[in-house]
Amino acid sequence: MSKQDSSVQHQIDQWLDHVVIGLNLCPFAAKPKRLNQIHVDIFNGTDEAELDRAFLKALDELQSMPPEHRETTLLVIPNTLQSFEDYMLYLQQAQWLLQRAGLEGTLQIASFHPHYQFDGTEPSDKENLTNRSPYPILHLIREDSLAEVLAKYPDPESIPQNNIDRVESLTNQEISVLFPHIK
Repeated sequence: MSKQDSSVQHQIDQWLDHVVIGLNLCPFAAKPKRLNQIHVDIFNGTDEAELDRAFLKALDELQSMPPEHRETTLLVIPNTLQSFEDYMLYLQQAQWLLQRAGLEGTLQIASFHPHYQFDGTEPSDKENLTNRSPYPILHLIREDSLAEVLAKYPDPESIPQNNIDRVESLTNQEISVLFPHIK
């Protein structure tokens, strides 16, 4: 692993441990993390055609492995899609590729970005923190696994609001510690 990849991997691990799991933003992430079923795939290129190929490869690899070995994949994109607008345009491309691969309904994409901004919010609104990550990320999720854990979770519809409430309760000091990548 290159020095850059090692640094990116470390930042993603910190984010998963302290933000996603630590703040319980995804109540289903702790077990796959503990069991090493979360695969982090770092795309170091800058070309969107190469990113398309890396995305399709990540889809194929996730689909070809049983969930016990790989529950989910984070395709981390540290060198491109730095603007949130470019990222959102690419997310549309990724959704199209997922559909073209015939995997809609089998896999889905969750999106994370250092400058994530929900519709109708201001860039500084704390609720955006729920989807802010150190780098642009396309999170590939197995729909069957998601349906299974949601069926066991009491009141899954409350998760988004619980997440907003949690990040809105953070102090500025906590935000600076948990989100050092936010400038």
